[in-house]
Amino acid sequence: MRRKEREVTNRNEVLKIIEKTKVLHLGLFDDPYPYVVPLYYGYEYQNGLLMFYMHSAKEGHKLDLIRQNPRVCITLETDVALISGDEIPCMYGSSFASVMGKGVTELVKNPQEKIHGLSLLMLNQTGKKFGVVS
Repeated sequence: MRRKEREVTNRNEVLKIIEKTKVLHLGLFDDPYPYVVPLYYGYEYQNGLLMFYMHSAKEGHKLDLIRQNPRVCITLETDVALISGDEIPCMYGSSFASVMGKGVTELVKNPQEKIHGLSLLMLNQTGKKFGVVS
């Protein structure tokens, strides 16, 4: 990061950004170009591990890429606001809070973990806890 004075390293501040954000951008390898897809997500932080859950169809390009190479990167951003430069275009800017990371994807097969992941996704998107629906 070029502007180290703006870097957020406090775990609680990072989690606040993640909590406020609603869309995660998932970056995958798709040689010769990267492939980035916006997704709704749920997350949890336990025992020093931050885990994101994203919903997906059972097949498609994204899953093909994950199966080929499970290493990914993510970005999340929130609180985006324009900073006016009045009549000087190069004085315009923006402020925002963001989180960037990298990790390894894993396709969830266990039905109970799928339910758990979807519950976290719905909690992040709606702020509501849903019971299991049959």
